Amino acid sequence: MIIDGQDIQLSELDGFLSTHPPQVSLGEKAKAAMKESRDTVEAILKREQVVYGINTGFGKLANTGIAASRLEELQRNLIVSHAVGVGTPLPPTVVRLAMLLRANALSRGHSGCRVKVVETLLALLNEDCLPMIPAQGSVGASGDLAPLAHMACLLIGEGEAYLHGERMPSAQALVEVGIEPIVLQAKEGLALINGTQISAAIGLQGYIESTRLLSTADIACAMTLEALKGSIRPFDERVWKVRPHPGHKEVSANLRALMVGSEILESHKDCNKVQDQYSLRCVPQVHGAVRDALRHVGEVLQREVNAVTDNPLIFPADDDVISAGNFHAEPLAIPFDYASAAMSELANISERRLENMVNPDLSGLPAFLANDSGVNSGFMIAQVTAAALVSENKCLAHPASVDSIPTSANKEDHVSMAPIAARKFRAIVENAANVLAIELMAAFQAIGFGEGLKPGVGVEAAMNIIGKDLAPLKQDRYLKKDIDIVRNIMDQGMLLAAVKTAVPELI
Repeated sequence: MIIDGQDIQLSELDGFLSTHPPQVSLGEKAKAAMKESRDTVEAILKREQVVYGINTGFGKLANTGIAASRLEELQRNLIVSHAVGVGTPLPPTVVRLAMLLRANALSRGHSGCRVKVVETLLALLNEDCLPMIPAQGSVGASGDLAPLAHMACLLIGEGEAYLHGERMPSAQALVEVGIEPIVLQAKEGLALINGTQISAAIGLQGYIESTRLLSTADIACAMTLEALKGSIRPFDERVWKVRPHPGHKEVSANLRALMVGSEILESHKDCNKVQDQYSLRCVPQVHGAVRDALRHVGEVLQREVNAVTDNPLIFPADDDVISAGNFHAEPLAIPFDYASAAMSELANISERRLENMVNPDLSGLPAFLANDSGVNSGFMIAQVTAAALVSENKCLAHPASVDSIPTSANKEDHVSMAPIAARKFRAIVENAANVLAIELMAAFQAIGFGEGLKPGVGVEAAMNIIGKDLAPLKQDRYLKKDIDIVRNIMDQGMLLAAVKTAVPELI
């Protein structure tokens, strides 16, 4: 990947969530833009113009001028004093994304950094030499200061790092990869830490993982519909046309396609059942709304990954410097909050479909999908686990962006809490994945109680791929292993690949 600050696409970022991320380099256009930006900073210093962030203190100390002889000391002190994060270190996937995004933002040429700074950051990324970044400590304005300071510490040989997964002092890691620590010049320390890239990286991982669950949720629903002999009529295209939300259209089309050729559907088309429960009948409205919410989150993230988010901003063409607020992560915080609500709902309706399968009063199936129920508990407590995850999501879905605690002696009097919103979103996505895994394994079991009729082509493909690693539950066994098996089928992309082979039009 060649970065220039303007051309990263979200579709390119999946690779940074793998164990073998792509190599990254700085484009020539970016180098030229960065040089112009740096020349502007040098000109300001030469004429001894007082400009915030270049030769002043920071935050409440913005009015304190700093002598030219102490600017290197100022930048180093800024990094080490701001590296005060706490909590569990961020996973390497998030750290890689954050390093890439910070380098990309600086490469736009509005931050005043030397080319050497970004090239060193990318060299470390390419060597799998990653900073140890604690997850907590940022309020999302002025940027993700504390966690980004931990990232910057690696550049100057301070703090801790992971080299190929092994934790060690940053200075040792730099020696082992043969990279000299950088002596930061005027503006460079501030440029490294004054941005939204930690919030964006955490939220990006959540977003990428959540979008993978959308079709999975439709597959799980189609399986449950087959198991419960639900109606396909609520997914008629005419229903969407009179309320034309795009997500509704996609979900209805998916469900129809997944159940093409279903002998189970044909077997009960003339039954006396009038309507299904909402968790079956209203899936296009709920799953569709989740899709529409995430569609907007994706649009926001697409803009953010190529945005300049530090302060002050350098405009070399105008020989101008503007102190503004692009570091404020509210444009991320609010979308992450409603993405959290959306994914909570995806899990919520999945758990209700699960309840419909395990409850014999609703399903007409053996109690808790167990053979010889009473002696066997079947999926009784698997549904309890799903309920626990859904309840936890309700707590996590409380919006972070509605809170603000003033910082920096009230100079920074309104903050976004975006990193908190992002972390909660990521946790909800993980919980939703587990709920869907439980629904999938229960539906796999429930369809097996049928009369030997074939399900729809997409459902059959899902049954076959799950059945390769998972046997029907004939008597109680260690079900945690079953959940792990289904999660692996989901996480490795095997479920979607198998179903899309059978149903190429799946969205």
